[in-house]
Amino acid sequence: MNLGLTDRVAVVTGSSRGIGLGIARVLAAEGCRVLLTGRDADALARARHDFPADAVATYAGDLTQSDHLARAAGEAAARWGAIDILVANLGSGAARGGWALEETDWNASLELNFHSSRRAAEAVLPGMTRAGRGSIVFISSIVGVQGIEAPLPYSAAKTAVIAYAKNLSRAVARQGVRVNVVAPGNVLFDGGSWARKQSDDPVRVGAYLESEVPMNRFGTPEEIGSVVAFIASDRASFMTGACVVADGGQTRAY
Repeated sequence: MNLGLTDRVAVVTGSSRGIGLGIARVLAAEGCRVLLTGRDADALARARHDFPADAVATYAGDLTQSDHLARAAGEAAARWGAIDILVANLGSGAARGGWALEETDWNASLELNFHSSRRAAEAVLPGMTRAGRGSIVFISSIVGVQGIEAPLPYSAAKTAVIAYAKNLSRAVARQGVRVNVVAPGNVLFDGGSWARKQSDDPVRVGAYLESEVPMNRFGTPEEIGSVVAFIASDRASFMTGACVVADGGQTRAY
């Protein structure tokens, strides 16, 4: 299917590796101009080798901060024109377990997993609303839609992303901007948490997949990217305020 994304301008936060890089690869394959972002300039330099030179640029900085987000958005717009697509992908499930937590535990997870996405949307929305078009896709998690064993601050932050996106979609729909969420399940990639767990205890991980995931496997970053690309495209033009789960059948509720 031709998604009609040729020459659309996309900013993908947290895209030097993992799910973010997989999303960027799919968008570029569909013809987008993609800004890769991340804190590690060397990782971004390695990542950009996967792309045609004229299809990608990079921005190295801390995109949890509003000033870096503004600079990244400005660089993409200066290079290619108005931003059409934002994929807000920053996040990490690394957090302390249990309920006896410190304020710092909560604040750190909310900053990275919720506020960074909110700030990213705020950085691109002025331009999108002026242009009367745009698509924002937040990356949440299945821990945001169902009770699954995960650190409490991470689960709460990913749930907040979904609630924020739903209400934001209603606020900007008449300005031509669509806002949706993708909630991935377990995704395997080099350097990720599941790669480490699989290396440490492959028997336990295999048993987990067999008991919890009907498809009995991990997802790939590109599989998540394909869902994002469709949602971001005009093929999904009547779709806003939705949360799409891509988890191999793991979740048990709609």
